[in-house]
Amino acid sequence: MNHFLRALKEAWRHWFVLATALVFSIFAAALWGANIAAMFPIIETTLHGRSIPEGNRQKVVDAQQDIAGYEAHITRLTAELPQVPPEPRKQKRREIENLKERILSAQRTIQWANDWQAFFDQWFPAQPFATVLLIVCVIAVATALKQTLGVSSHMMVSYVSQSIARSIRLRIFDKALTLDRPGFNQLGTSGFAANITHTTEMLATGITAFYHGAFSEPCRILACLAGAFCISWRLTLVSLIFAPLIAYLMLGLNRRIRGLSTRHLQRSLGFHHVMLEVFHAIVTVQAYTMEDFERERFAKSTKDLRRAALLANFYNTLTNPLTEVFGVAMLCTALAASAYLVINRETHIFGIPLADEPPSIGTIMVFVAMFIGAADPLRKLSAVITGVNNGMAASGILYPILDMQPKVLEPVQPKQLPKRHQCIEFRNIGFSYDGEHYVLKDVNLKVEFGEHLAIVGPNGGGKSTLMNLLCRFFDPQQGEVLIDGISIRDVPLKDLRSRISLVTQQTELFNESILHNIRYGRWDATEDEIFEAARRAKAHEFITGFAEGYHTIVGPNGQRLSGGQRQRIALARAILRNAEILVLDEATSQIDRESEQLIHDALAELGKERTMIMITHRESTLSLATKIVQIQHGVLTPLPLAKAA
Repeated sequence: MNHFLRALKEAWRHWFVLATALVFSIFAAALWGANIAAMFPIIETTLHGRSIPEGNRQKVVDAQQDIAGYEAHITRLTAELPQVPPEPRKQKRREIENLKERILSAQRTIQWANDWQAFFDQWFPAQPFATVLLIVCVIAVATALKQTLGVSSHMMVSYVSQSIARSIRLRIFDKALTLDRPGFNQLGTSGFAANITHTTEMLATGITAFYHGAFSEPCRILACLAGAFCISWRLTLVSLIFAPLIAYLMLGLNRRIRGLSTRHLQRSLGFHHVMLEVFHAIVTVQAYTMEDFERERFAKSTKDLRRAALLANFYNTLTNPLTEVFGVAMLCTALAASAYLVINRETHIFGIPLADEPPSIGTIMVFVAMFIGAADPLRKLSAVITGVNNGMAASGILYPILDMQPKVLEPVQPKQLPKRHQCIEFRNIGFSYDGEHYVLKDVNLKVEFGEHLAIVGPNGGGKSTLMNLLCRFFDPQQGEVLIDGISIRDVPLKDLRSRISLVTQQTELFNESILHNIRYGRWDATEDEIFEAARRAKAHEFITGFAEGYHTIVGPNGQRLSGGQRQRIALARAILRNAEILVLDEATSQIDRESEQLIHDALAELGKERTMIMITHRESTLSLATKIVQIQHGVLTPLPLAKAA
């Protein structure tokens, strides 16, 4: 609930739009009740064949006759009082008091009718049918206005909810970009994708349901109940006798629905995870003929999702019968009580006063119509409750993501590195991914500017981890990485990473053109600079061989290219960046022998101007090294050049 309140509070940044929408909802609700109330003069005019001015004058005459009859009845009862026993005498006195109340009510009716007679004479026709026609036209105009206000209110709230959804999408996307690797891996690609799309849309639906449905529908209910109260507040209270019981049941059901909505959403996220994971590894799935296994796994996730959805839908569906039962109970109570008063010309039921005077048929018809009018928005509240609960479930997932803090933090007091570094130092480095098993142990290493360091060793020894620490994708638990004596923890991440060009074995390309992927190294580069970087990476020749050349779309993660082509594009991107530190993590492992020597020459030329750190086992790459170290079981050991070769 607290997370959903945060979302609702965020929505109030658009307070003027929301306030306008709420005002429109109030006016629309007032028109809803007014349209129902307008049925009263139509019914009275139709039943009695009198226009409103005539009917108002007749009301005065009828009230005067009623007063005369009540006074005569009081006189007769007063005369009978001395002649009856004590018990009947009490009853007759109560009857006299009741008649006096009716006289007061009739006098108020006369006063009200006299006060409004001039208004009715001025603004309403004298003919009965013209009166009905006028009211019908007013109802039609009011209905059109009500619908316009309702649609406008809904669109305003939708604008606010979609604005909040967009804001949250942007912030979650930014969170994914700024989180450290372990933080990102908690959700993974599928988790972020599902939350940015499906979960955020559920939150937007919840905000819309709260600010529109949870306000407009109760306003319509209140408008109708207010009309019923004006007719007879006592009869209205009797009609609402079942309200506390229904409210208690709805609260209990609402708590159950909220938990099921959260469970349904979690199953949906699991479903997205399985689906995206299989699509991402489709080549492996097909190569190892694991289609049946993945079908079974996906079928299980969809089965779990279906079970959660059915359970949530079952309880969500229960809200509709509950609200409908309440509406019918309310309506039936109003019908039964009012029918008794009209048929028996009474004002009391079981000795309980429900009206000041016996109601007319027209009055009771409008009274019942008010409850019918309240039943429609009451029924629609079930959908509002479902929307709000879904919004609560979504906010309970989204806001904890927004509250996640990366472990790799920007420095509070950043320090500026020199324009060109002189020395990179790994000092007493100890690092563990799980906090228990160290993959790097007391590593000490210095790399001077212009040196070409080759790192060799078995897989899993910690070679790539060392490079991840230099790029500050992680922070070591022990020791520190320094550039010219300044800890990289004190250097802004953007400044640090702008000095590094990274090419990994797992080449990452965007589903864009080759030009876009190379330009990613330096976004302000000209096309001539991009072409030159591609030439130096020995990629220009195969790129120009494509029909669309540099504008060729490479496909998701470069799947339309061979492994060697992808690596050469990644190398061109690193060359274009022109950073002072070049990190190659098995960057030429998929390049053919013919191109390898050409790239070797390009790297030799490129390395004259920068520090180069290479993780490799290829002899051609090792020949570029001026220093070689081995990392095995987390321990770093220097190697002589001859031995490494």
